Amino acid sequence: MALDQANGYVAPSNLAEPSDASLPIFDVQQVQLQFPVASDFVAAQVANNVLILALATGRILRIDLDSPADIDDIDLPKKPAEIGLIRRLFLDPSASHLLISTTLGENYYLHTESRQPKSLSRLKGVSIESVAWNSSLPTASTREILIGATDGNVYEAYIEPSAEFYRREERYVTNVYRAPDAPVTGIFAESLAGKPDQRYVLLSTPTKLLVFAGHIGRHSGGSVYAELFQRGSPAVHEVAKSPRPAPSSLKISPQPDDHRLEGQPAPERWFAWLSSQGILRGSLDPAPDDPALWLDHAQMLPRSMFPATESARGGKKLIQDPITAMTLTQWHVLALVEGRVVAVNALSGEIVHDQKVLEPGQNALGLLTDRTKNTFWLFTPHEIFEIVTHDEDRDIWQIFLKEQRFDEAFQYARDAAQKDAIATASGDDLASKGRFLEAAVVWGKSSKSFEEVCLTLIDKGESDALRKYLLTKLATHKKSAIMQRTMITSWLVEVYMAKLNALDDMVATRAELAEGVSQDQSKEQLKAVRAEFQDFITKYKSDIDQKTAYDIISSHGREEELLYFATAVNDYSFVLSYWIQREKWTEALQVLQKQTDPEAFYKYSTVLMANAATGLVDILMRQTNLDPEKLIPAMLSYNSTVNVSLRENQAVRYLNFIIANHPRPPAAVHNALISIYASSPSSSEAALLTYLESQDPPQYDVDFALRLCIQHERVESCVHIYSSMGQYLQAVELALRHDNIELAAIVADRPEGNDKLRKKLWLLVAEKKIRQPGTGIKDAIEFLRRCELLRIEDLIPFFPDFVVIDDFKDEICNALEEYSRHIDTLRQEMDNSARTASQIRAEIAALDSRYAIVEPGEKCWLCSLPLLSRQFFVFPCQHAFHSDCLGKEVVEGAGGKKRYIRDLQAQLSNESTTAEKREKIVRELDSIIAEACVLCGDHGIKQIEKPFVTADDDVDEWRV
Repeated sequence: MALDQANGYVAPSNLAEPSDASLPIFDVQQVQLQFPVASDFVAAQVANNVLILALATGRILRIDLDSPADIDDIDLPKKPAEIGLIRRLFLDPSASHLLISTTLGENYYLHTESRQPKSLSRLKGVSIESVAWNSSLPTASTREILIGATDGNVYEAYIEPSAEFYRREERYVTNVYRAPDAPVTGIFAESLAGKPDQRYVLLSTPTKLLVFAGHIGRHSGGSVYAELFQRGSPAVHEVAKSPRPAPSSLKISPQPDDHRLEGQPAPERWFAWLSSQGILRGSLDPAPDDPALWLDHAQMLPRSMFPATESARGGKKLIQDPITAMTLTQWHVLALVEGRVVAVNALSGEIVHDQKVLEPGQNALGLLTDRTKNTFWLFTPHEIFEIVTHDEDRDIWQIFLKEQRFDEAFQYARDAAQKDAIATASGDDLASKGRFLEAAVVWGKSSKSFEEVCLTLIDKGESDALRKYLLTKLATHKKSAIMQRTMITSWLVEVYMAKLNALDDMVATRAELAEGVSQDQSKEQLKAVRAEFQDFITKYKSDIDQKTAYDIISSHGREEELLYFATAVNDYSFVLSYWIQREKWTEALQVLQKQTDPEAFYKYSTVLMANAATGLVDILMRQTNLDPEKLIPAMLSYNSTVNVSLRENQAVRYLNFIIANHPRPPAAVHNALISIYASSPSSSEAALLTYLESQDPPQYDVDFALRLCIQHERVESCVHIYSSMGQYLQAVELALRHDNIELAAIVADRPEGNDKLRKKLWLLVAEKKIRQPGTGIKDAIEFLRRCELLRIEDLIPFFPDFVVIDDFKDEICNALEEYSRHIDTLRQEMDNSARTASQIRAEIAALDSRYAIVEPGEKCWLCSLPLLSRQFFVFPCQHAFHSDCLGKEVVEGAGGKKRYIRDLQAQLSNESTTAEKREKIVRELDSIIAEACVLCGDHGIKQIEKPFVTADDDVDEWRV
């Protein structure tokens, strides 16, 4: 049951999930409702889950199917005897507006928020047969609507509810058209897609279906449809008039269901016209510029296709009744035929459902569609049925497939099997038309045999289609299918190489192709295929077997593609080896600068340093993950093969860069640089000395550096190294051995704070300087004055025996004068010392006669008791203390001496201590205790942080 008193109405979610295929697409179910009155239904309408029922008593029931227990019971303003019975109800799709038409031509309007129908006086006498509601609903008013009458007239009305008693509900009512045949059994109006100022109108009569399209007028208090009907001539579909009355109606398919599957497009919109010949159904999507095409493409479902029972009457077989009612679902036409609900697929025209619902002779009020909620209803004077759909579009894909509408079929396919069947059929169809490129893409997404497709494309010579197929098939395989992906990628590499070679041949021959492709077109195609190959490599490089790819590409001689592939898979070693073997140093460096693997630098640094040193060093200086020690062999090999100055030497440049920028350069780097500097053919040691002087402390191997410098006779460098090792004597001796007296003098001044060593070193320098041929006595003495430690008597032994004293008479005189001044200074210091000693002796003698006066009432400065009560000490500052008080105070602040004082006290109290030793201990204790006044000396300064009032003191004594 779709309706329940407790839970309310639940719309079937037939498109939310695929349902069981064993269920029928349609199922007619009776709905049970409890009505407040007992009466027959004379009319019914349903929209937006709201059910409107008109009773034979003239009352109207309004039921919200979401809460069916709440039923609004509405009475017309007058009794049926005055206005007639209700013959028709017209409810807009939003269930906001209701028109009520009676058998005596009275018409009423009821708004959804009102319980009082209002009479439409301007429509008095008009027997309403159909209504075209405004597509902009819901609104507070109906806005402009079209009303079809039984007399063939079409009215435009604008109904606006009003609370004022004397104000009419209808703003205006205008007759805009008269149909060529009466009555107007159906009418529908809507705006053209994307053109709000243009509308189309479908209007049906028993024998004609008319389609109007065009511009509408503007709102100015009058009609907007008049211009549409007056200016345009309608497209007409006409059928022969039936000899007996036949039902006629016009239906439009409901709005697309919001619960359709994700990615599924909205279904087409349909119209259906019931006439005496059958049901004419056609598509409204997309709206063409000429809506008359809708009629041209429409198809008739003849009445004969609907199965009807036959009965014998007078020996003749007559069809008893025609189709009595009809409505549309999203994909089917529902018809009521002799009490049976028959469903016909709107696409294929096939009957998909036939279910008996009514008993023979039982009448029906009609088939109705809730176009908003996509539900379908059958009403009789006593019963209500809902036609429930189960997965209505489940077979739509098959219909599209039969019609070879593959795109639409694919959109409505539900599972992989359905999509695969569509793809296979679509690919076969494209191949039959010679469109192999498109077929290859479609086949690649299907389960069609891989071997069959490949052989077909190879037999047809469609190499491009084969490439497309392999690419598509590769994209469908999962990452786990390693074997399949590897095989396909390897085949694709072969296919690409063959294609590129063929295009190269076409360009090289400068000949027109058999297909009429020019050379320029061939070049463009070559460029496009090469770009496609590169994209393929970039995307699927992880699936390609490198060795196989190298072999295939190399066998075709495709150098550019070979290098691109190696670069794409980060096989820089291969690329580097390739360029180096061909001595393309610039290209090799371009590859190397993109490399991050240190092993590549170590492997190729030697050959690149020999042939492109500057560029390589530029690259090496930008790398931060290299071990400089592993590059030293390349640097030394380069240094041994080139003959350039140290300024241009790239090994020196790199090693200096490492020393300056590396946080902890290895000692091997320093040693390598020293080796290059020392072995340089240049006689200048400036670069080596500059380096050595910058190393403080030395980071290089000192012994190694010294051996190299000695081996290559780098004297100044050796001297610097000896000096840095503190071996000044060896440094000076080496400098003097090579007659470099100035350098020896500089080194001799370096032992600061060691005058003895300095003098020794300067004596060596002096000896070399004095005995140097061509050196004058005065020049030698002037040079040696740079050291203040040298005396003339130190230098005399170095002079030759034949030197005349007159040559350094002045120096001797100056030395004697200096000795005399020094003797006078010593004598004066001795006199001062003697006077100081005499003064000290006198002060010591005066200590024996020093005294201090103690007044009779003077107190101890520590305990405040009379001082003369026991033994005491008096200091020159006039502070006096009892000896025991002073001893206690000194012990408390004695610090490190406290233990020593206690030891002395313990020895003093020991009875075994002799009198002589006791007297000695007493003197020592007295000297310690009376060393200084505890108030004026260091002890008093240390007591500055001691509080005036301690925890042991009586605080009350300090109160004021």
